[in-house]
Amino acid sequence: MDLQEFNSAPAGRLRPMLAACCDVPRWVDGILAGRPYGDAVALTQAADRAARDLGDDEVDRALAAHPRIGDRPEGAGTEAAWSRNEQAGVGDDSETRAALAAGNREYEQRFGRVFLICATGLSAQEMLANLRERLTHDEATEAAVVRDELRKIALLRLAKVVDQDMADKEARA
Repeated sequence: MDLQEFNSAPAGRLRPMLAACCDVPRWVDGILAGRPYGDAVALTQAADRAARDLGDDEVDRALAAHPRIGDRPEGAGTEAAWSRNEQAGVGDDSETRAALAAGNREYEQRFGRVFLICATGLSAQEMLANLRERLTHDEATEAAVVRDELRKIALLRLAKVVDQDMADKEARA
């Protein structure tokens, strides 16, 4: 959909698409309330600000919608399809998948939440190295990283909702 359609679409049509970007009702409501957006840059900036303002409970809620890195997301929904695409770099190497699974378990024991990384464009080895490095973080440092990874994922997914070609053109204008 283009930005004009995004600006004029009924909120009920957009709500599930936006929730697939970031499953936090306040974030979704904020994006909807900001319409109409003059350009894709304004939309992206509003989404970025809203994502930076998420509370701890909201981050936890959003994390619950994300599969573990290395798990194959099931289902036909938008979010599952996006997750499969985003995790394409995991591949089928059983040794790497096993290492990611072990790292996920260690991360969840240490931090009490799923390991989240903006996986788009990353190889399995890069994801695994990032996971291992993040296991060395203290709670506050890791919480900040998680928020930033969640924000990056939300913005990438929002660009899928509103045509990326249009957003690229407007950013260059």
